[in-house]
Amino acid sequence: QVQLVESGGGLVQPGGSLKLSCVASGFTLDNFAVHWHRRAPGAEREGVACINHSGEADVYATSVKGRFTISRDNAKNTVFLQMNSLKPEDTAVYYCATDRYDYCSGTSTTWGQGTPVTVSS
Repeated sequence: QVQLVESGGGLVQPGGSLKLSCVASGFTLDNFAVHWHRRAPGAEREGVACINHSGEADVYATSVKGRFTISRDNAKNTVFLQMNSLKPEDTAVYYCATDRYDYCSGTSTTWGQGTPVTVSS
């Protein structure tokens, strides 16, 4: 069964950090670029970051650049999102998704179920 499972979300105070994980099963993740998306309450889904299949190239949304870092461990079939200096506006459900290709084309195919992140004091 092809599956992506996110974890690591939770409640954190403004200025804090969280590290999200996205573990793939049923397929080899290193054939694909991987995206992190988020959907805040009442808002449209937003692309947060993407990393290519080898981990040598990444791209970030302007709103998170310099605070979030995407990385991957292909030996563990896992992609991470390190989130630092969190702000209340980062509150959202975070989803990982594979790209159709091994580079960040913007076409997400397989999706995880999401992990919620709440930034609040």
